[in-house]
Amino acid sequence: MRLTNYTDYSLRVLIYLATLKNNELANIKQIADAYSISKNHLMKVTYELGKMGLVETIRGRNGGIRLAKTPEDINIGKIVRKTEEDFHMVECFDGKNNQCVITPVCGLKHALWKALQAYMTVLDGYTLADLVGDPDAYRKFLL
Repeated sequence: MRLTNYTDYSLRVLIYLATLKNNELANIKQIADAYSISKNHLMKVTYELGKMGLVETIRGRNGGIRLAKTPEDINIGKIVRKTEEDFHMVECFDGKNNQCVITPVCGLKHALWKALQAYMTVLDGYTLADLVGDPDAYRKFLL
């Protein structure tokens, strides 16, 4: 299973914001610089996180972004489900474009489906607070 950069960046933005003290504001440039990733990508990611209700955007001269929920209330499995386009690990997972001739008898799709479900179950067991654990340790690398 491989996550898209979009999901990776979404999680990184949330991790960054979870490490800030007293729910202070950050800006996209700070986050992009901390991770050495594209500011343009993060603008789109941040916008979508706002639409999901995970990030609050404050406009104006002293504006920025911050978590809209506590880290304990942000479930990692839910974020991955919302940020990934699909989970088509193999062709037969896509019911529309499946050309595989062995689909009717294939056991691989069932094994992979179970593996995907196990993967998501593990992610469902984690919150953003679990990932960050020790915010001070993260701050040494990010701020």
